[in-house]
Amino acid sequence: MKFPCPALCALFVALVATAEAKLSPEQIAKLPAPAQVQIDFARDVKPILDLACVKCHGKGKEKGGLSIETSASFLKGGDSGSPIVAGKSAESLLIELVAGFDPETVMPQKGSKLKPGEISTLRAWIDQGANWPADITFKKAAINNLHPRRVDLPVVQGGGNPVDRLLVSYFSTHRVSAKDIIEDGTFARRIYLDAVGVLPTPKELDEFLTDPHADRRLRLVEKLLGDNRRYAEHWLTFWNDHLRNDYKGAGYIDNGRKQITPWLFSALLTNKPYDQFVAELVNPTKESEGFINGISWRGAVNASQIPVMQAAQSVGQVFMGVNLKCASCHDSFINDYTLADAYGIAAIFATNKLEIAECDKPTGQFAKVKFLYPELGEIDLTLGKQERTRRLAEILTSRQGGRLTRTVVNRLWAKFMGRGLVEPVDEMDAPAWNVDVLDWLSEDLADHGYDLKRTMKWILTSRAYQLPSVNLGEHTENQFVFTGPAIRRLSAEQFRDALGGLTGVYYEKPAFTAEAAGLGAAKFPKAAKWIWSEADAEKKALAEPIYLRKTFMLAALPKRAHAAVACDNSFTLFVNGKEIASGKDYGQPNFVNLLPHLVPGENTIAVAAINHTPENKVPPAGEAPKESEANPAGFIFAAQLRGAELTEIVSDKSWKVSKALDPRWHSMPFDSGTWSMAAELGAANMAPWKVGSKLDTTLALAEEHGTVRASFVAADPLAVALGRPNREQITTTRPSAATTLQGLELTNGETLNKIVKRGAQKWLAGSKLKTDDVVNEVFAKSLGRKPTKNEMKMAAELVGTPAKQEGLEDLLWSVAMLPEFQLIY
Repeated sequence: MKFPCPALCALFVALVATAEAKLSPEQIAKLPAPAQVQIDFARDVKPILDLACVKCHGKGKEKGGLSIETSASFLKGGDSGSPIVAGKSAESLLIELVAGFDPETVMPQKGSKLKPGEISTLRAWIDQGANWPADITFKKAAINNLHPRRVDLPVVQGGGNPVDRLLVSYFSTHRVSAKDIIEDGTFARRIYLDAVGVLPTPKELDEFLTDPHADRRLRLVEKLLGDNRRYAEHWLTFWNDHLRNDYKGAGYIDNGRKQITPWLFSALLTNKPYDQFVAELVNPTKESEGFINGISWRGAVNASQIPVMQAAQSVGQVFMGVNLKCASCHDSFINDYTLADAYGIAAIFATNKLEIAECDKPTGQFAKVKFLYPELGEIDLTLGKQERTRRLAEILTSRQGGRLTRTVVNRLWAKFMGRGLVEPVDEMDAPAWNVDVLDWLSEDLADHGYDLKRTMKWILTSRAYQLPSVNLGEHTENQFVFTGPAIRRLSAEQFRDALGGLTGVYYEKPAFTAEAAGLGAAKFPKAAKWIWSEADAEKKALAEPIYLRKTFMLAALPKRAHAAVACDNSFTLFVNGKEIASGKDYGQPNFVNLLPHLVPGENTIAVAAINHTPENKVPPAGEAPKESEANPAGFIFAAQLRGAELTEIVSDKSWKVSKALDPRWHSMPFDSGTWSMAAELGAANMAPWKVGSKLDTTLALAEEHGTVRASFVAADPLAVALGRPNREQITTTRPSAATTLQGLELTNGETLNKIVKRGAQKWLAGSKLKTDDVVNEVFAKSLGRKPTKNEMKMAAELVGTPAKQEGLEDLLWSVAMLPEFQLIY
């Protein structure tokens, strides 16, 4: 759709110069004749003015002194009088200019000209007296959801959850008949996925189903919200989307973007109060500044995407629930926000004066610092940048405002129910379908320390949440009536974690380590040592490669085997002759999953470690090292293998070292002539490296549950197909509908194929389960139930007797494709 408003706005600027048209008789004869019908302003004229004029002359804006907000202001005109002569359309400048007799002043100048029928309508309206009902205005709509509002809970027999008490009258008004709540098994699956993002294990499900307490659902909600680790792992995805935090992508290669994962994970792990959470993002600490700093794009950048404008958009969308992206380029077509509004917030974050650009063209005007809603608080123009951001954080989190809490409450409701109380969730100026529920939950959040888990508990323990799910595809937006939570598709991360629970195949390592994230890390009784080929390497060692080896015996494969590895400067790690990891940041140990590469019996760890030159260059191969390029060097390794017993493997003087390169060095038997004992340099926390705590926290990500969740890793092709965004833009909702890309990836994708293949191998490795037992366990882990008689028959035939690799792969894939597996009912 083309919007002719810029040109027609210019028309009204011209109108104020004179109130009368000066058309010749010949030009008047060429005008479209007035419409021969009675004109209704609301039906016929208002749409023309809405589309063409309001942008510059309504909703609080005026140019050339002209405002069309009301009939009176329109007829009063601008600096030189009224734009029309009532009863005489041929003498009204409005008609002369839209007729376009003068190519220099034809209106509109951009976009499509007014059609003859529209001009006829305007002529007839003027000739018929330019009637304009007093109750029709083009004023800026009142802003909803801005100020706090207290709601008294209705008195309901027996009390009950506040959400349900507030919905009694709603259900009555909309004639929603009472429904039985879902059964326990369905509730357990729903609540596990919503609260912590994973399916309940068969053991967890059985514990809940056999819980004799009448309030077992409440107890389960409290248990899951209290599972701080799994809660943080799950909600990390939600906030990564909202704060566009990721592990790779634009900006991370050239340092034009900063990750906030350790800060964010710690905030979730400790349930940081939401007002403090917001304040530390808007007025950031060193650990949280990546959100406001945004992305410094390489090359030429549109003015609407400079970092300070990104900050304005991000604050507006995430915390206020408003879209400022259109208003970052020009006055918005989709809401009432203006270019000045967007630049006013952007100026808060600017170091210097910020020139306003309209559609990427500099205007010569400079932004005035202001908050989007001045009635909630002003920002002193004389303050420095740091004081301005601190003041903005104060305004956002002030108890005098109600938008911050409403926005996050609405997001939580949408997350659990499939649709917000206000919809879309980024248009919080719109009214809620139940304003009392929104306002009560919002005020309760602010009254109780901004504890998001408390709000979640109210929603998750409500009867409304426990109603049978509904298909929202059957609803239209203007006819929506809440009757229960929507059927939702598992997110990419939930689907991948559910596959992990079914197959035992998780990601091998996280994309970040949680140093400073407050994790309860494992401690090593046997301390790892920094080692090298000679003593005192922490002070000075030749810039050259060395080779390290360690052998150990395993009576049986462990259930978990994780290692943390670091080297000054770089390393390549081999297990049993296969390269499995490498790294070059000695300040941050690498996480390595050893388990897939271990075997019963003798195992060999081998490392090629390189000390770079002082300029951090790899020494040339074949050249003798130079004494002048000597600098500190060291290697450290710490692993825990957990099975029936705990086995710890750490770098120390028992490791072998050599400088002789042999093509078989990482797998050949030891040669006492070329391999000697490694030199211990000191403990993990020794200078200059000081990584003792980092070794522990590196392992902590996978230690508690023995898994690396999908929220901790960069997206793979399966995750992308299932809707995980690249997070270069804020994503507050993900589409729930299936796509062709998803279908192709789920049926033919290599990622899923590898997971299923490895999963079948893990199921069959050393297993003595009968085919029926395998089928029962697959159904229990994936669907939380036993197979039906018919399902058992077909699944057993598929798997074979005894169970075969290919048959089990087919069963795992078939179960994962079921709507019962992929949907939250």
